[in-house]
Amino acid sequence: MRESITELRESITEVRESTTELRESITEVRDSVDGLRVTSQALLQVAAQNQRRMDMFEEELELTKQRQAESDQRFNVLLEEVRYLIRGNHGDQEIQ
Repeated sequence: MRESITELRESITEVRESTTELRESITEVRDSVDGLRVTSQALLQVAAQNQRRMDMFEEELELTKQRQAESDQRFNVLLEEVRYLIRGNHGDQEIQ
């Protein structure tokens, strides 16, 4: 009977130790999960900031392209006017 009681005490002690180790492991896992949560939130914020910057860059690029197209169009109009004036001057010289 004493042996059974001793074995039972040892078993209970082992279960308590195992339970303590399990609780510590669970605490470590929770801490790791919390750390991952914080890290993922920080990464999401960085990604959102980068996306906003990319959106702004794309808008600026589109505006630049639009301005360049307008500038090219104005240049072409002026070039045609200069060509017209040059043709007109050549025509006046032939008449005189």
